[in-house]
Amino acid sequence: MNLHEYQAKQLFAEYGIPVQNGMIARDGSEAVKNAKNLGGDAWLVKAQVHAGGRGKAGGVKFTKDINEVKETADRLIGSQLITTQSAPDGQPVNCVLIAAAADIAKELYLGAVVDRGTRLVTFMGSLAGGMDIEEVAAKTPEKIITFSVEPGLGIQDFQCRQMGFSLGLKPAQIKGLQVILRGLYRLFVEKDLSLVEINPLAILEDESLCAIDAKINLDDNALYRQEISEWRDPSQEDLKERQAAEFDLNYVTLDGNIACMVNGAGLAMATMDIIKLTGGRPANFLDVGGGTTAERVAEAFKIIVSDKKVEAILVNIFGGIVRCDLIAEGIITAVKEVGVKVPVIVRLEGTNVNEGKEMLAASGLAIISAENLADAATKAVTAVGEKK
Repeated sequence: MNLHEYQAKQLFAEYGIPVQNGMIARDGSEAVKNAKNLGGDAWLVKAQVHAGGRGKAGGVKFTKDINEVKETADRLIGSQLITTQSAPDGQPVNCVLIAAAADIAKELYLGAVVDRGTRLVTFMGSLAGGMDIEEVAAKTPEKIITFSVEPGLGIQDFQCRQMGFSLGLKPAQIKGLQVILRGLYRLFVEKDLSLVEINPLAILEDESLCAIDAKINLDDNALYRQEISEWRDPSQEDLKERQAAEFDLNYVTLDGNIACMVNGAGLAMATMDIIKLTGGRPANFLDVGGGTTAERVAEAFKIIVSDKKVEAILVNIFGGIVRCDLIAEGIITAVKEVGVKVPVIVRLEGTNVNEGKEMLAASGLAIISAENLADAATKAVTAVGEKK
């Protein structure tokens, strides 16, 4: 679960992390009112979406003109903001954050994630603030400083000092960084976060530190015990992905035209790869799970056919925990119930595979059987080509 910037900054403030003053607005008039309440002679109008790269996409505007505050807010609110990290058709902007402009002397990066290698919360800092940290990590990894926190000990003063020295901070600033790091660690643990970022963490002209931006991701598995789960914004999430989650289906929308339905994440990745290798474009990642049922298969088909870009469906099932004849039953039920009008290519292997294939053949439905994964991918790509 992702939070908006204004929500993340609210949590920052609760944990003693310095942030810019800001207020959200849902129309231009409210934006002007908030700007006047904040005071000053310059403001930032920031679109609130669950996607990075807002600035380059026109989602962040610095202005000294109060009228431009209104114009920018009215332009952004109700629009779809397309960024390098958003969905292909963008993310809806339902509100903007009006923030008082800050006098920034230098920009740093600070973040924390769960490192799967060490199984510890790991902090990252960098002098390359305000930049895409993934790009920094790929091109200049030496610019990223890290340290991990032992849960039995908690974050240590020497770790904070080492981070501060590496970032070139002065003694007073290192004390401020220590407050921020300790606050971030408490926030990370108490709210069950999976990621937190401050990009940029600014050194202001008065030499104090301030979180200019904020990003927080929560672990979905722990939402049941977090009151802030009520802050979820469904409008920022793909409708099909939300529907899939209700039936314990792992679904991610892609921009291709060959839908995939597979049991097992690794097999799903392999299926998408071979579709691409064969000359096709996968329309989704869909893992129905190792212990799926006929009912869940039917729901998966409903989600797939709701995507108007889908021109063929490739079902790739390895019968281990689940039997192939049960999957075949689900496929037949789904095709009849949903009224699938695109070619369905099915590759079954494993437990009761012969019974499953016999059921598909006897169904009388236009289901194309494949002998192996390569054959299935070829038939799916061919079917899409024939439609065109």
